[in-house]
Amino acid sequence: MRILKQLPIEKFQLIDIKTHPLTVSQLEYLKDLVGSYEALFSRKAKKYKEMDLKSQNLSETDYRRLLLDEYTFLKRPVIIIDQEIFVGSEKKNLEKLMEKLNKI
Repeated sequence: MRILKQLPIEKFQLIDIKTHPLTVSQLEYLKDLVGSYEALFSRKAKKYKEMDLKSQNLSETDYRRLLLDEYTFLKRPVIIIDQEIFVGSEKKNLEKLMEKLNKI
């Protein structure tokens, strides 16, 4: 929410993944844009620690399954502009996003 307050959200279509979970085709599309399921996966989710996933050697198949099973594993926000994807709230990523928004 903190990040969304900084963005011109009227220009975006917001999807509440808690009430409308990602479909397989949506997740595949995101993966194709970013390059891997792991890049979409949040290790900050509570369930990551609860499930002791840190001690496991997760494969792309595991990341895919976890992302489909539990919405909290998706890094947020995910913003797509002109087939360019911005995933997560890291400062560097948000700076690139703001640069892109200033160009449109």
